[in-house]
Amino acid sequence: MTDDPKKVLRSASDLGRYSRRRFLVGAAAGLTLATDLFVTRLIQEGREELEILPVRDDEAAARFPRAMWFLFPGYKTSWEEAVWILNSLRPALASRGQMAAVGYSNKGLDVDTVEAEVFRYIRNRRINRVYFYGHSFGGMLAVEIAARLLARGVQVEIIILDSSPSGRFDVLDAGMIRGVVFLYEAGARIPSALRGGYELGERILHKDERSWSTIADQTLEQLSPLAPSSTLIQSESSYIYHYNAAAFAGGIGKAELAFLGNPDDTTVNYYTARQRWTELFPQNMVSNALITEGARPAHASPQWNPVIYQRVVQNILDTYAPLPATGGGGSKTPF
Repeated sequence: MTDDPKKVLRSASDLGRYSRRRFLVGAAAGLTLATDLFVTRLIQEGREELEILPVRDDEAAARFPRAMWFLFPGYKTSWEEAVWILNSLRPALASRGQMAAVGYSNKGLDVDTVEAEVFRYIRNRRINRVYFYGHSFGGMLAVEIAARLLARGVQVEIIILDSSPSGRFDVLDAGMIRGVVFLYEAGARIPSALRGGYELGERILHKDERSWSTIADQTLEQLSPLAPSSTLIQSESSYIYHYNAAAFAGGIGKAELAFLGNPDDTTVNYYTARQRWTELFPQNMVSNALITEGARPAHASPQWNPVIYQRVVQNILDTYAPLPATGGGGSKTPF
């Protein structure tokens, strides 16, 4: 017995409409991905050179024309998020100087270039009071750059280590770092098209310190065309993996170190990092007991918890970085 011809025609018509819907949805998704990748490529190509990103603050510029904070952003931090971090810390940092972030090159992290550009910025503006804020792994880089600048006659006055590991052994998910470094040093580069899935998986592994809404926000942020390149992320992983803070012990002159963090941190081991920095830099460490209590996520998150971080940072500055007698300070400079 054959099917009713009307039913067959109706089913064929429904299938056609369904197929068209699938085709249109798939085409729209493909177009969106292609557009995202195209825009991503354009933006990332425009960020192939490291750039110092100043945050304008007219009052700070007037009060401290020759004092400057440099933010060394953490792992996977975009240029926009770095500026966001500085703006979140502005009430505290601007009480001592102007502010700028180091925008890493999408071609990869190159310490020689970071040193050269920070030095050039200081020299060109005749800065004579230099402060560093090291955000997560950026604290490792800040210490190395401070040691390099000292060899060129520039003394950094204070370095704030915000949840900064002293080496890969302080990183709780060292296996992830090791895998990324293995691929990077073998010459493999993770395509931008795959980065979103990688990011979501890594975020979910750390879901205990992030709400699902934060996981979604941070994953979408990495899918954004503004996110750092995969090459930069892999090179940052390599830097963390091979970093040895002991190499700079005794090499940062009179710079004062202030370590802050959170015992609930599930990215960096708060206790081992704090202990290691203190043991290696006993003459420089002036504060290692300040906690960003209540911050969520617990790891290096001034942009998400500005009030908590402003209070802690202001405490450090009031105690260990008193206001200079004259705006901009009187420290000697080689320029």
